[in-house]
Amino acid sequence: MGDRRAGSSDGFLRTAAVAGATADPSGLGATAGAAAAGRDGSPSFSGSATHLHVQLDDAMVDVCLEPLAPWPRRALGGSSIFQAVPRLNQYWHPWLLGGRATGTVRLGDARWELDGAQVYGEKNWGAEGFPDSWWWGQAHGFAEPGAAVAFAGGQVHARPLGLPLRTEVTGLVVRLPQGRVLRLGDPGLSPVRATVHDDRWLLAGTHRAGGWRVEVEASAPVGDAHVLPVPLPSQGRNTPGALEHLTGTMEVRVTRGGRPVWSGVSSLAGLEHGGLRRAEAELARRGGDPTPTTAR
Repeated sequence: MGDRRAGSSDGFLRTAAVAGATADPSGLGATAGAAAAGRDGSPSFSGSATHLHVQLDDAMVDVCLEPLAPWPRRALGGSSIFQAVPRLNQYWHPWLLGGRATGTVRLGDARWELDGAQVYGEKNWGAEGFPDSWWWGQAHGFAEPGAAVAFAGGQVHARPLGLPLRTEVTGLVVRLPQGRVLRLGDPGLSPVRATVHDDRWLLAGTHRAGGWRVEVEASAPVGDAHVLPVPLPSQGRNTPGALEHLTGTMEVRVTRGGRPVWSGVSSLAGLEHGGLRRAEAELARRGGDPTPTTAR
């Protein structure tokens, strides 16, 4: 996420469009502006499974990552069966459900030295960046350090084999404190129902074969959200696209066969509600200029 935004819960935001971005062809990784490596203060990004460096004006992140709970070796990722459908407008995969970060974060005059901070990592890819509407959430910070929750959903569309496909889908992943990972979101086997507003996220999913049920209730005041830009690659510009919170509240309940298995509450939930019209309207309500900007 470092190439798209840098922020804190008090409203700090820096963005940059950096020319010459490349992906690692042999593994997880990407770079942009790496030749200068940010030494001259110019925007730069480099990331891999074990390191993250971001320089955006007076915002900087430079941390080493220790993956502790990578995605289990399964046939499909977090997008479930939809990950096998070609040419969708969006795919999502939470490749790191838990890890540690050590290094430095600087936001303006504030500076933090991290030593074993909890981290989460995911991949997003697809045609033209983002769906018309989407929702997302992720949380650590539960009483049990090993627990983690992540979800992503939206309106997906494509034309695989020339046939139109348009549907709404939500993927939901829970890592239980003992390490077991639950994945829900297959329409037939483990459907997830999502009801999302600008200040509330309600999800419920059932794994029909395994008897698992997961319920998520999250909230955050819409007035506290960052209005974040998203890129429109084919148009070479950014536009207001998402309302995002960095310190929302998330409550999770997991049962199996009707019996409680685990429940937890986190006050450090990342929560997002995306859509161009929604974000532009909120920015205008705050007195900002919702006019899209050209990427530089």
